[in-house]
Amino acid sequence: MAKLMSVHHLALTVTDVDRSVPWYARVLDLEEVTRREEPETGLRKVVLRSAGDAFSVVLVQHADTGRRGFDERRTGLDHVAFKVGSVTELTEWEERLAEFGVSYLPAAPSRTFEGSRVVVFRDPDGIQLEIWADPEL
Repeated sequence: MAKLMSVHHLALTVTDVDRSVPWYARVLDLEEVTRREEPETGLRKVVLRSAGDAFSVVLVQHADTGRRGFDERRTGLDHVAFKVGSVTELTEWEERLAEFGVSYLPAAPSRTFEGSRVVVFRDPDGIQLEIWADPEL
């Protein structure tokens, strides 16, 4: 059987795509490539792509807005970690987050993967996001 190669895209449910799309585009430097809206169901989807088409993030807004806010302690998504190539690049991301006024926890050693460092922050809906640097060999 063929092995899985990578993650093609990540779909996140958000409360307001009109608020979230500009945030993801500005803060994470993603580019909107397509948008789908279904007036009859209230579903709205926007596909954002990373530089070099390495991956896509799909932001989905469902008609049911009565949901509780994001909580990584409930079954489902815990967090999303984006990888960078070095600790130097991780520092650049800290500077970018600060520039855009995004609250974050400064780079710290990972408690999951020895030698890795991670910056933790949240999107407008409170979804936990991370920028991750593996150990440099």
